[in-house]
Amino acid sequence: MIEEQCKLEEFACLEFGEAAKDPYSDARSLTPVQWILKHITYGSNKIILIVWLIFAILAVYFNSIIMFYIGEAVDIFASSDSEQLVPQFILILTIGLINGIFFLLGNLSRELLAQRMERDVRHEFYINLLGKSLSFHDQQQIGDIMSRATSDVRMLNYLISPALSLIMEGILTLLIPTILIMVNFPLQLLFSPLLFIILFVITIRDYFHKLGPITQQMRENMGQMHAVLNESLSGIEVVKELVREQREKARFLDYADKFRNAAIKEGKIQAKYYPLLFLGIFITSGLLHGLILNNFGVLIVGDIIAYVGLIMNFKRPTRISIWAFSIVTRAISAARRLISTMNEKSTIGQNKKGISSLIKGKIEFKNVDFHYPNSNKLVLKNLNFKVNSGETVAIVGTTGSGKTTLTKLIPRLYNTTTGKILIDDISIESYALEPLRTQISTIEQDIFLFRSSIFENISFGRVSTLKEVKKAAKNAQAHEFISQLKDQYQTKIGEKGVQLSGGEQQRIAIARAFITDPRILILDDSTSAIDSDTEDKIQRAIRNILKGRTTFLITHRLSQIRWADKILVMKNGKIDAQGTHYELMESSEEYRKIFTERFDVSINELTGGKS
Repeated sequence: MIEEQCKLEEFACLEFGEAAKDPYSDARSLTPVQWILKHITYGSNKIILIVWLIFAILAVYFNSIIMFYIGEAVDIFASSDSEQLVPQFILILTIGLINGIFFLLGNLSRELLAQRMERDVRHEFYINLLGKSLSFHDQQQIGDIMSRATSDVRMLNYLISPALSLIMEGILTLLIPTILIMVNFPLQLLFSPLLFIILFVITIRDYFHKLGPITQQMRENMGQMHAVLNESLSGIEVVKELVREQREKARFLDYADKFRNAAIKEGKIQAKYYPLLFLGIFITSGLLHGLILNNFGVLIVGDIIAYVGLIMNFKRPTRISIWAFSIVTRAISAARRLISTMNEKSTIGQNKKGISSLIKGKIEFKNVDFHYPNSNKLVLKNLNFKVNSGETVAIVGTTGSGKTTLTKLIPRLYNTTTGKILIDDISIESYALEPLRTQISTIEQDIFLFRSSIFENISFGRVSTLKEVKKAAKNAQAHEFISQLKDQYQTKIGEKGVQLSGGEQQRIAIARAFITDPRILILDDSTSAIDSDTEDKIQRAIRNILKGRTTFLITHRLSQIRWADKILVMKNGKIDAQGTHYELMESSEEYRKIFTERFDVSINELTGGKS
């Protein structure tokens, strides 16, 4: 339980300890590079990084000094000293094997660091998304968020392996041979490698800055492509019914073209990569310089081979840098996108130090106004009403009158724009968010079920035994149809419960709400897809279970409304009237209008002849 709680709270428990805070929160306020460095050097990653660096240095060192022994082998061969030739070849082979071992160990360390970084970033991003308020998610494109959670996070793996690995190897391959040349050869031979390194650094810096904006554009366009793809596939039924395939194709191709154009720009920058040209010139000049010194008796043939061999080592970092730095710029762009999402301020905080005691269920709205984020249009206007603990409140009104929005304020999915909501005479903002929401259950009209088993769906709100799940299913009138399934409670129900009928889905959702034993229950037209016979059974079960619980019913079913303790009549975001069914039939024109239109009967019939 401690481990599960830690995962739900501020950050991961992968290796941060049960009471750990989010170790990357401060780094997210810095630059993308600093955030990446924080991940690379966090905790035991620092040890892996050091081990990787040591193996990389040793691998490059042995790969460089082997050129000296190859040069000596050439001199031995030229002197016809065959007795020393075999030991020299064995020595070269041994150095080669040692170099290979260090190279493999370095790769292992690098890959371990890359996988750990991807895991930690993915976890950080996911936990951060779970902590965002509903108003944040309302404004997001699911496809773009999925692109960030998958493709962008994956780019940070590629940043370590292979990009940073190749860059680190490239730097070492430039420095170590240069140092060996400085120690073992005349200083004038440093001219070619040093001049090449200076020009290489200048060119790479310019190349890196040019690629940055292009790769950022590519990442954004890819996110938009994913958003369009997700939206089209999610609404594929509507697309096909309205024959809008060509329109959706055009939308997708628009972003695909933008991505292609950005990729072409990237290719043009890469095509003008000058270090490859510089390398050819400096290898030739270095060889010429060595031959001149050989002519003056300063160098022998073996020395020239060793010297040129060391300069030839520059070939690998020069070639791989064009690719490696492209990955780096993409990874930085990906990190920037991830950080921008995670740094979005949540309008509702967890308030962990707030009240976490058991609530009774008394609710009061005081002068509550509300509009959705990024909109100035008030959806709820000056709401005032009280509900005593254990009472059942029915909310009725025409479409768009604000019924569902009102109930979303109770578990604090949104904050009120003005006014206050009190639970047990305490402002809702004074409660710790998690304990508050665990005592409130909502069954919405648009049911969402996970693709897992029936058992996992019902027990989603609380860890439960099979016995408890069966009890909740029986109360929701779901046990009978579940028992007839092949795998019963272990039946996989598919994406959004597609393998179940609408009524079966609603009964599963009702069972899921029952099992949490809520103090406050919100039913948003939760029996709309259930037949009358099953509804009667569920209503009887609900009336028994909800004794002592505060309940809000959004419904137009007269059978549910009549046994409510209080009815709120909503109109244009305001409470037009409140009272019992019979009181409102007498006093509220709006209430009577709702029922005369819905049941196609006269007011006289509904009021028993009183109009």
